[in-house]
Amino acid sequence: MNRRTLLLLACAWPSLRAHAQSKYPPVVEGSALRFPRDHGAHPTFRTEWWYLTGTLRDAARRELGVQITFFRSRPGVAEGGTSAFAPRQLLFAHAAIADPRVARLQHDQRALRAGFGLAEASDTTTDVRLDDWSLKLDGEKYTASVTARDFALRLTYDATQSLVLQGAGGVSRKGPSPAQASYYYSRPHLAVSGSVQRNGRDITVSGDAWLDHEWSSEYLAPEARGWDWIGLNLDDGGALMAFRIRDHHGGVYWAGGSYRDARGRLRTFASSDVAFTPLARWTSPRTGIDYPIAFRITAGDIDLTLEPLMADQELDSRASVGTVYWEGAVRALAEGGAIGHGYLELTGYGAALRI
Repeated sequence: MNRRTLLLLACAWPSLRAHAQSKYPPVVEGSALRFPRDHGAHPTFRTEWWYLTGTLRDAARRELGVQITFFRSRPGVAEGGTSAFAPRQLLFAHAAIADPRVARLQHDQRALRAGFGLAEASDTTTDVRLDDWSLKLDGEKYTASVTARDFALRLTYDATQSLVLQGAGGVSRKGPSPAQASYYYSRPHLAVSGSVQRNGRDITVSGDAWLDHEWSSEYLAPEARGWDWIGLNLDDGGALMAFRIRDHHGGVYWAGGSYRDARGRLRTFASSDVAFTPLARWTSPRTGIDYPIAFRITAGDIDLTLEPLMADQELDSRASVGTVYWEGAVRALAEGGAIGHGYLELTGYGAALRI
C-alpha cells in the first residue's frame, strides 16, 4: 500500500517539500489503467512505489520473509532549471530479511537523485535501478537484484495469476475526499526462485510473493496518523488485501481492501467492511515505539488471525525516507490452522506521517 500501500515518502525531504511550487496531477476515478505502460513510472505524480514481499524457504524448509521496495518521489522543486544536479526525481530503496533464527530484521537502504547513469525509473515498464539495486519486468517475470550491507538477493518472480485492480478499477480511496486516493494494483501469488547470500554463502530459496504498485499525488489526510495494511497469499489460491487508516486518537479514519477467491471472483470492501483488532503488542528496544503485531482481521465474511513470523521486524528508514515503521512476515490462521501467509505493515506508531 504506501505499501503498500506506503506513503513513507510523506516524511521524506521536508525542506524540499516546503518550497515545492509545482502542481501534481490528481487521481481520477474512472481512469483506466493501461498495461504494459502502467507497470512503469509515473514521474508527474508526487510519490510511487513498487513493493515486493514474500515468504521463502530454503532446502531445509526454513522460512524467511523477504521485502524489497523501490520508491520514486517528485519533490517539485527546481523543475524549470537546466542543472543536471536539480533533484527533479528522487529514488529510494529498502530491502529486508526476516529470519527467526536471527530474531530481528537484517535490512539496508539506498537514496539517490535520478540521473547520471546511477539511478533511473523507466516510464514504459517496471525497470528501476539505484546503482547495484534493481527491479525489472520482462514479460510476466520480474527480476530483483540487491547487494546490501549484510546480504545479497538474486530473485526471480513469475506471475501465476492476473493483476488485481484495487478499489474502483485501480483507483483506491484513502479517505472521504475523492482527492485522497491512489492508483493501485497488486500481483499476488508470484512464484519466487533464486538465492539469498549471507555470511559468504549462497542459499537457494523458493516461495510465494506479492507485488504492489501504487502512485499518487495527495494521499494521507491531515486527520490521519498512519495505517495498518496486509497482503496475504492464501493457501487455496485466494488473495486478501486489507487496510485501515488511523486517526490521531487511534480510531479508524478510513478502511478498505479486496478479496479474490481461488476461482478468480473479486470482491472490493467498503470502509465499514474492514476491521483490525489488535491481539498482541511489542515494544522496540531501540526506538521505544509500541506496535500491535498480531491481529484479528475481519473483511466482509472473512475472519482470520495474523501472527508474526517473529516480533522484531521494525525497519528504521530515517537514512532514506525519514521514518521508522514495522513491516513483517506474518502467517494467517483460521479455526486453529494456517491458511496462508503474507506481510503486515504498520506506520504512524512513532511520529505521525505527513505529506
